[in-house]
Amino acid sequence: MKRRRSKDKEEIMESLVRDDIMSMESYAAVEPVHVLAERVGVPLERTAKLDSNENPYGCSPRVRQALGNFEFYHTYPDHAHREMREMLEEYTGIGTEYIGVANGSDEMIDLILRVVLDPGDKVLNFPPTFGTYSVHTEANRGGLLNVPRDPDTFDVDIAAAKSAIDDRTRAILLSNPNNPTGNLTPERDILELLETGLLVIVDEAYYEFSELTVAHLVPSYPNLIVLRSMSKWAALAGLRVGYAILPPTINDCVYKSKPIYNVNMAAEIAAKESLKDAQYMKQTVRTIISERERLYRLLDEQGILKPLPSQGNFLLCQAPDGNGARIKEHFQNRGIFVRHFPALYDMLRITVGKPEHTDAMIKALDELEV
Repeated sequence: MKRRRSKDKEEIMESLVRDDIMSMESYAAVEPVHVLAERVGVPLERTAKLDSNENPYGCSPRVRQALGNFEFYHTYPDHAHREMREMLEEYTGIGTEYIGVANGSDEMIDLILRVVLDPGDKVLNFPPTFGTYSVHTEANRGGLLNVPRDPDTFDVDIAAAKSAIDDRTRAILLSNPNNPTGNLTPERDILELLETGLLVIVDEAYYEFSELTVAHLVPSYPNLIVLRSMSKWAALAGLRVGYAILPPTINDCVYKSKPIYNVNMAAEIAAKESLKDAQYMKQTVRTIISERERLYRLLDEQGILKPLPSQGNFLLCQAPDGNGARIKEHFQNRGIFVRHFPALYDMLRITVGKPEHTDAMIKALDELEV
């Protein structure tokens, strides 16, 4: 009898949830480093977390000091993010009316799609790319229209993209530089996508590592949105701050429909202090770019993994046939955590860490028999 009641309860719970949400695949997020370290028996201080494209140098010292000195955590933050938007205007050179702030650029994607999609609308997507695009599209009752990238270069096929568009296609999502492949889509191709009249959302989470952007085009194109993140260059991944540069009318609608206090006070303080100390953080970016080139060279010389050129803070590497999982495990047992993409030609994505992380990885590869 108890089993029957339990089953009835499960059926009732499932009946309260949308069918499309019940069947939706969730994003495969990486596990926290302390969980991984404990699993493999490696002391936390000896680990190299190279699986989430985080900044290994940490946030600005000003952030830590400001968070400790702030005395008003008992008050609500500014719903309109006025001071932060003014500082982002100075950082980007684009007016505050074009700037919206969110609890990570991930939330901003969700908010934008909430504003623009009707049930059954489609979003053009270019896999392999960032996995949360599908989650946000489906959660907002839309459908993905996938146009695969070139299997050799991972470039976007603009002609195929335009041919795939139908009367229910409402938006285009483009990661640039693309995660996980690291390559850029040139401005001329983005301009061609803009000519379709669809909303083009360009995710520039790794902009600071490439310094190539289309943000300057937003005031001239009412169908262009550029997303940015404070997680990578400013090392605020744990606090969640992102922003968009978008047409004012869409921005107004985002602010009308977003959660009231979506960016918490600590995150706002950290973002503002990071912007005040942008030159310091840009130096860590330059250090990461330099180490990216060193990591690429050493991997290429070592020979087991074949790295692809990247404009992000990571390298996507081809593993020998069928050895991707084995190499990931080999790294993991030595406290080096990387991301494995079994469905993407068995490739591994390696975040650029500190020089000692690179050295440990090369040493581990030298000890590997393939």
